[in-house]
Amino acid sequence: MTNLTVAEVYAIGLPIIYGMIALEAIFSSLTNKSFYKLDDTLCTAGLLIGNILIGSAAKGLSFAVHIFLYQFRVIDLASIIPLWLMWVLAFVFIDLVFYIYHRLSHRVRFLWAIHMSHHSSEEMNFAVSFRQAWFGPVSKIPFFIVLPLAGLDPTIIAIAGVISTLWGIVGHTQIIDKLGPLELVFNTPSHHRVHHGSNEEYIDKNFGNLLIIWDKIFGTFEPEKEKVKYGLVKNVDTFNPVKITFMEWSKIFEDIYQAKSFRHASRLFFGPPTK
Repeated sequence: MTNLTVAEVYAIGLPIIYGMIALEAIFSSLTNKSFYKLDDTLCTAGLLIGNILIGSAAKGLSFAVHIFLYQFRVIDLASIIPLWLMWVLAFVFIDLVFYIYHRLSHRVRFLWAIHMSHHSSEEMNFAVSFRQAWFGPVSKIPFFIVLPLAGLDPTIIAIAGVISTLWGIVGHTQIIDKLGPLELVFNTPSHHRVHHGSNEEYIDKNFGNLLIIWDKIFGTFEPEKEKVKYGLVKNVDTFNPVKITFMEWSKIFEDIYQAKSFRHASRLFFGPPTK
């Protein structure tokens, strides 16, 4: 176990993040870059509020499930490796599971219905990182339960997960250029700008959160070359967070209603989305 708590990580990290947003907004204003638009930022706030309300319950449930499953761990890592290595493994495997979850969220329609709200902004700034899906915290639970079963301490998983999430915020900006050697290993702002692009060559690329190595290993890496066009291929044309949250779900159920068979309906739900 560790003496560090999730609350302490947030207490340290969030003021830094809020400062980054403020500085970026000031820079945008002074240089007439228009990185922030009021309607888009208010929509982000609405999506964030829903995410927090649902996520608070989901994270408590997730932690309880992790504590329970840790009793049935396949390997007792705490007894065979030092604490520092447990932390390293936690960051690495959290990122690998996130990569799998994130990639499937772009390739499985019902998961895309949850995730697409994060990509619905046509802007790219630190605040967009808070444009989180309402049901995202729930959809992650089945993926991350493998970590305590593999022997990772649930408390370390929770804290490393928060730190990784805070790093993910850093990627949502246009003011940070490429970062030299860091581009080889980490998911930098340049790499993540590609992920938010609707350019044909950028669609479904760069799924990592902390690390970019998974994309390079599994063939989903794309460097930033052409200017990024942010948003969806077919943009939502609304700033209403409720509409954005449920619009793809509405299309799914309309399609299923018209499906000619159970097999066809299953493909419409579990198959790839139309972007």
